[in-house]
Amino acid sequence: MSEFPQIPVADLPDDAVFLDIREQDEWDRGHAPGAVHIPMSELPARVDELAPFLDQDQPLVVTCRSGGRVARTLPWLEQQGYDVANLDGGMRAWHAAGKPMETADGSEPQVP
Repeated sequence: MSEFPQIPVADLPDDAVFLDIREQDEWDRGHAPGAVHIPMSELPARVDELAPFLDQDQPLVVTCRSGGRVARTLPWLEQQGYDVANLDGGMRAWHAAGKPMETADGSEPQVP
């Protein structure tokens, strides 16, 4: 994944908008309030939802739990015309940094 920019959590504001490609159960346990959620398995069918990110001056930051799924997703998104970057350390790093998170049921956020 070294060919794509790695964006440190500290470089993003607490209300950053980025793409979270984790599965629904992971999202429900804890996600960033400004994140856009499209599970990796649904991305090909839902990629049009990302159209507003095509004309941005900065890359679309993509995250998963720790980076494995992002490594497979970034090349595909780039082929679709998106300028993309990885959230370095994924949602584990976001959570560890104490960044804001929400859950589906209001419980304490978790990123297992």
